[in-house]
Amino acid sequence: MVIGGGIVGLSTAYAITRAAPGTRVTVLEKEPGPARHQTGRNSGVIHSGVYYRPGSLKARYAVRGAAEMVEFCAEHGIEHSVTGKLIVATDRAELPRLHALVQRGRENGIPVRELGAAQIREYEPQVRGLAAIHVGTTGICDYVAVARRLAHLSGARIRYGAEVDRVDRRPGLGVAVRTRSGEVLRARVLVNCAGLHCDEIARLTGDDPGMRIVPFRGEYYELARPELVRGLVYPVPDPAFPFLGVHLTRGIDGGVHLGPNAVPALAREGYGWGVLRPRELGATLAWPGSWRIARRHWRYGAGELHRSLSRSAFTAAVRRLLPAVTEEDLVPAPAGVRAQAVLADGTLVDDFLIKEGAHAVHVLNAPSPAATASLPIGREVARRALTALAAPAAPARRPS
Repeated sequence: MVIGGGIVGLSTAYAITRAAPGTRVTVLEKEPGPARHQTGRNSGVIHSGVYYRPGSLKARYAVRGAAEMVEFCAEHGIEHSVTGKLIVATDRAELPRLHALVQRGRENGIPVRELGAAQIREYEPQVRGLAAIHVGTTGICDYVAVARRLAHLSGARIRYGAEVDRVDRRPGLGVAVRTRSGEVLRARVLVNCAGLHCDEIARLTGDDPGMRIVPFRGEYYELARPELVRGLVYPVPDPAFPFLGVHLTRGIDGGVHLGPNAVPALAREGYGWGVLRPRELGATLAWPGSWRIARRHWRYGAGELHRSLSRSAFTAAVRRLLPAVTEEDLVPAPAGVRAQAVLADGTLVDDFLIKEGAHAVHVLNAPSPAATASLPIGREVARRALTALAAPAAPARRPS
């Protein structure tokens, strides 16, 4: 049984039925359709893997996943394009970090081309910078269409509108899940791909995830003059954070999105400042890691908050890359929320995190580039789930 109908959960169901045909898989998704949260609210980028620490799951799965995602889209007629992207340094202090990205990309097996200021204009006539790198394997696609196709190909029984209320795990038997409607479903293995709610599902199962999801809202604008941008343009990221900064992304629909900035959300699904869920906010504030993040990174957070509340500040961030943009060019667009795992000491988990318990596999940190890497992630989670499924049943304990 898979909890979560985003791209990772559906990829896992697809991988299970491909690796073990005949295995019965049920996917429980609380929304009325697939990919309603992180999968359907990102910028649609197929990431190359250039940013991620060599040898990490993010690096390995993003590089492999990008190639597989392009192949999957081509095979199934899903809109996609391998556009390449620029990562642009606009300040001399960013040049060492840009050169470090060149080295990291090469260690990860990614072709990277270094560009001078004049060469940037060959790719993006309106973009200005001191230097840049061009990453040719980056692309864009329709991840919602990918998720729907995975759901169809998996052959899984997908139950939409099925929000999990309780999990009862019995040694040697498996798990029973009760939904809010009162329906009870049983399985030998539970796979937790619940994204924004994955830590809650882990605790319902009886496992301590050792982290909490702290939701960060990513706010976007759409560019009223999309002709200003040809493809994908990114700033040089700060290596201390898992966020990539305000960037310019031409989507598969031809529109150009600007953003995101990253601010704390007041609910797990807090897509605007007006969405407040006191219980969820209270849980975030009660986690010691949340306060340690705030103390450690308050300057960075203050800048993100300023851009959230001030369109002129957001415009200034965009103008570092695209000087021709004006406030009038910014049209508000739907926001997303990143499910970021945070440890008790305030560490932002910077790699994919998958843990196992009795009769359970938990995906506990799978924000970007998880959509890019969803096919390899799904296979790894499926491998662990099938191993648990094949394990000999432990004898049930007698009540004392």
